[in-house]
Amino acid sequence: MKAIILSAGRGKRMMPLTATQPKPMLKVAGKPLIEHHIERLKLAGITEVVINLAWHGEVIKHYFGDGSHFGVNITYSDEPEGGLETAGGIIQALPLLCQDSDRFVVINGDVFTDYDVRSLIQLQLGKAAAGHCEAHIVLVENPAHNPNGDFCLAHQPLNQEQYTFSGIGIYHQCFFAGLERGFVKLGPLLRSALAEHRVSTELYLGQWDDIGTPERLSTINKKLGYSDVG
Repeated sequence: MKAIILSAGRGKRMMPLTATQPKPMLKVAGKPLIEHHIERLKLAGITEVVINLAWHGEVIKHYFGDGSHFGVNITYSDEPEGGLETAGGIIQALPLLCQDSDRFVVINGDVFTDYDVRSLIQLQLGKAAAGHCEAHIVLVENPAHNPNGDFCLAHQPLNQEQYTFSGIGIYHQCFFAGLERGFVKLGPLLRSALAEHRVSTELYLGQWDDIGTPERLSTINKKLGYSDVG
């Protein structure tokens, strides 16, 4: 099974820190955010990693190369400078992600978490027509910057409380069937699929931070005892 780390966003709210580098290259606890994800994927036994690139993608390529120095094999999916949005980037990368398996893990490159992706690998996914879920996503408690959340828990229909999408999930390729390449957002796809019971969910209560602004980056580094936020 492969994983894709989403790293194509420009990170406008992170300026000027992202003026010359993509947001996933910002350091938390002394190393780039994306490096933390690669380490956790490797621990879970996933050593085939795809990284999509747009804004200053060459910085990521220069740092990680083919991934051999980090014990993984990295393949890159280059996008136009403006990116293709989350689902668009995944759709473009499908030929790279589904060479050996019809399932793949997706992780946002701009979050910091200790979530163990081994739990995702155990899930069985398939076509909804055969009684399966086509995707499984991880939700977290709402942070201060997203108090209203994004999605309800799929297995608790009477609980209408919404939680925040962590940017972590596992998908069967059929989830994206019939969608053309281009600029495609993931949120509306998930919302429709949840309503149609094609997606399962879980609520994770462990470490998770959305590193979306310089202030949040500084806060997490101070919490971890680091001062270098570049």
